[in-house]
Amino acid sequence: MRFVAVTSCPTGIAHTYMAAESLEQAAKAAGHEIAVETQGAAGSAPLTAQQIAEADAVVFAADVDVRDRERFAGKPTVTAGVKAAINDGAGLIAEASRAAESAEPAESVAGEETPAGAAPGPELAGKVEGGAGAGTRVRQWLMTGVSYMIPFVAAGGILIAIAFMIGGAEIAAIVDGGEYRGVQYEGVAELSDLFGQAGIAGVLFKIGSTAFEMLVPILSGFIAFGMADRPGIAPGVVGGLLASAIGAGFLGGLVSGLLAGAVVMGLKRLRVPRGVAGVMPVVVIPLIATLVVGLLMIVVVGEPIAAVQTGMTDWLSGLSGGAAWLLGGLLGLMMAFDMGGPVNKVAYTFGLAALASGDTLIMAAVMAAGMTPPLGLALATVVRARLFTRAERQAGQAGWLLGLSFITEGAIPFAAADPFRVIPSVMVGSATTGALAVAFGTTSLAPHGGIWVVGLIGSPLLYLLAIAAGTAVTCGCLLVAKNIGRNRTGTATTSAATAEPVTV
Repeated sequence: MRFVAVTSCPTGIAHTYMAAESLEQAAKAAGHEIAVETQGAAGSAPLTAQQIAEADAVVFAADVDVRDRERFAGKPTVTAGVKAAINDGAGLIAEASRAAESAEPAESVAGEETPAGAAPGPELAGKVEGGAGAGTRVRQWLMTGVSYMIPFVAAGGILIAIAFMIGGAEIAAIVDGGEYRGVQYEGVAELSDLFGQAGIAGVLFKIGSTAFEMLVPILSGFIAFGMADRPGIAPGVVGGLLASAIGAGFLGGLVSGLLAGAVVMGLKRLRVPRGVAGVMPVVVIPLIATLVVGLLMIVVVGEPIAAVQTGMTDWLSGLSGGAAWLLGGLLGLMMAFDMGGPVNKVAYTFGLAALASGDTLIMAAVMAAGMTPPLGLALATVVRARLFTRAERQAGQAGWLLGLSFITEGAIPFAAADPFRVIPSVMVGSATTGALAVAFGTTSLAPHGGIWVVGLIGSPLLYLLAIAAGTAVTCGCLLVAKNIGRNRTGTATTSAATAEPVTV
């Protein structure tokens, strides 16, 4: 048989391509042909019309939106998350074969139904596979927002890091005004005077901080987009801007995005005369939804969310002095808990906010804790190789590079195969690294990059020591956990010597 597939994950960096490789290897092993379109951060080479036309079935392995999904209309379809593709590519290929043989029509997708009075023409497809549970739907909506926010994080964070390198940490006070180490700065009043007063460092900082200011609006707008397609973008972005203005921050962006998506989804179900249907998605729905979301954010939910956000920030920021290591440990736990998922993103966003305000200590702990899980698991496959399958040992080889590059998702193949042993182990190791990074006073001017931005790390030797300690703790905890439940002969429940290769 011939299949086509699309893989897509929130960050578009790691498991978009891991899922594609898994599906390719599984199809080849089963004697089928497959062409995969990876909609990742590096862009994608779209499937051709001929490849789609000749396909017997389609596999969507995605945690976020599949762009131009209408191309596959009428094809038998199998939908799953990227973790399912990474962990069980053969199973998805088998499902696709059964769907093709039974000639089942493509599954309906939440959000695709168009009311009778809606405008003609293709709409962006919904972002959640049909039949998904409420928790899965909410997670995928949130991850859609995160995926569109990531480029702003990268661009803004790197520009701010370069500005700090050139102009020092005081550049934030010079540009925006404020006090730094006892010196009071008035800030730059006119943008046209920025270069003359603050130099190139000030210009880079202003551009980077402007990109950071867009994080919450973009997050909110594309959560709404994930729920309700294009009509949700305007009310979602406006709701995010209001959340930022009120001080509701990241939590406000989540709520405003969900509110905007829900309002738009409700409006899209209204039956209207055919003459009005043409302007509904372009004018009427965005207008009404923006008004409703704006009123709710300003009058009803904005202030309580802002109070919660402020309380959380004050509590986290208040863990200073002798208790500062608790903050590092907590952030480490969050970074390892779901390895790129929503909890991980909350911790990372807190680090970004701290970095944007000139606090480089938190960002160092967050990045170090995010590097530890793949490194610790890779080390475990070297120390006790016989406890792991051949595929896990191969994933461990890749884990060295992924961990050093601050790609926490490198731990996902292990966690997907053995979550109850792996996840607690990596959480303990990352908490150790985060706590030590704060206790050692290490700093990071870069929001990403791992070991490759070591030139932007303060106290780099202590930073590496914190990572090494967490790596060792992760390895030790996992090896102990792996021995729980082993039989008396010392052979693992799934022995590496006898297990069939598992595609990762």
